[in-house]
Amino acid sequence: MLISPEERTEIMRTDSRLPRILHVLLHLDEVEEPITSEMIGQMLGMNPSLVRRTMGGLREAGFFRSIKGHGGGWFLAKPLTDISLADVYLALGEPKLFAVGLSGDTSTCLLEQAANGVTEIALEAARSVFMQSLSSVTVAELLADTREQVLAFQAAHRSRCAFELSHDEL
Repeated sequence: MLISPEERTEIMRTDSRLPRILHVLLHLDEVEEPITSEMIGQMLGMNPSLVRRTMGGLREAGFFRSIKGHGGGWFLAKPLTDISLADVYLALGEPKLFAVGLSGDTSTCLLEQAANGVTEIALEAARSVFMQSLSSVTVAELLADTREQVLAFQAAHRSRCAFELSHDEL
């Protein structure tokens, strides 16, 4: 295989921020009070400082607001019907979609240029389809197929806040 150990590690690394932030958005829509970074971190199995850093960037995009101090935390700044999946992806800095990439930026070899050219066209087509798909769905629509199941679950566990439940229960 022509891949170094360092490259193999890079290829295998995934960025799960998009589904994680969508998860947080859906939960924040269900609660009245602000939710702390610690609570979100516990739900996602993340360090609260990483939660604050990620949420802070999305606050700048207008999805969240925060209140500091006792009783503070994160809450939605706008309805989920006004946030597309593409909006969230773009606010996260457009994480890389594929491990596949071009072989060299400044190759003078015509064969390598041809291979890079066809790869670049295919990657751009895939990115375009991905963005079209994300653009056509709002965060609110994610619950369309499971709304009744979620409501039934919440009714059965009404005495406990969603953020007090373990992630496996949700």
